[in-house]
Amino acid sequence: MLRTPADETADPLEGIIGQSPAMRDVYAMTRRVAASTASVLLIGETGTGKELIARAIHDLSPRSSGPFVRVNCGALSESLLESELFGHVRGSFTGAVANRAGRFEAAHTGTIFLDEINSTTPKLQVKLLRVLQEREFERVGDTETIRVDTRVIAASNRELLDEVARETFREDLYYRLNVVPIYLPPLRNRRDDIPTLVQHFLAVYCRENDRTITSVHPTVMEALCQHHWPGNVRELQNVMERCVILATGEELTRDLLPPTVRGEQPAISMPGRGGDLDSLARDLVEQGMATAPEGDANLFERVVSRVERELIAQMLAACDGVQLKAAARLGINRNTLRKKLIEHGLDESPEDD
Repeated sequence: MLRTPADETADPLEGIIGQSPAMRDVYAMTRRVAASTASVLLIGETGTGKELIARAIHDLSPRSSGPFVRVNCGALSESLLESELFGHVRGSFTGAVANRAGRFEAAHTGTIFLDEINSTTPKLQVKLLRVLQEREFERVGDTETIRVDTRVIAASNRELLDEVARETFREDLYYRLNVVPIYLPPLRNRRDDIPTLVQHFLAVYCRENDRTITSVHPTVMEALCQHHWPGNVRELQNVMERCVILATGEELTRDLLPPTVRGEQPAISMPGRGGDLDSLARDLVEQGMATAPEGDANLFERVVSRVERELIAQMLAACDGVQLKAAARLGINRNTLRKKLIEHGLDESPEDD
């Protein structure tokens, strides 16, 4: 049977595993957009491979010989992120002991990948909009205008239109970024790819750990294919590494899987990764973490409080303790988050800047 050009554009990209229809659509869109100069917005849950697609767009583009620069916008406070993106001049703030070029300058003639763009503040969004429109900016503390030729690829683990509706993300910036959107499917929507991913990670971690594991027991593969995977491919990767490290024979057996994957313990989903407060509450009740005597008039308030505490604790852990990042993902400001931390007895670390 002859292959058409359309078939070829849907072939897997180098370094990315998966042949499901959903992923073939991603491959085709990636190849189509790579040759253009348009801004690209990657939308997908945490762990779906947004950085891999951003890198593929760069490598397939006419800018492939230029630099590829990645910035995690959710990992830094506003002031640090502004300096990281645009650079600064000596004396512009405490600790600025020398002039420093920013990531936009470093990405000149290449591509800059702005991960977790949804966590940026309104002030930074204004500067990003100007770069997209005018291709120019000033370093922090300077008046000299710097022009750059940089393609922007942004990524979000939240639907930015929802952020626009909540007025936490500028509408004009959204439309500048959203010239070509690419939606990355969660792993639960591409379960046909799980066996291939399992074999890939098995080979990788056997090689890294000098192990010889030749087979995966059918009950293991069944559990892996049925799991919800709130952490997507990244979670599957971690599970496979664990299994290889703990295995004592040449076959992966069901006892090596975490209890949540074996279905013996409910997994608490994180917001933005296929979960919500209702499912979190159900999980807490099932685990006996939110119970009260029959007829307790305060049951609702106590369950809500416990759900809120667990949600904040897990989000803070997922953000490595960075309160600004956790607050952004929760959709609240940092002051509100700090009040909640104190209220729930979770305020064990100093406020991050």
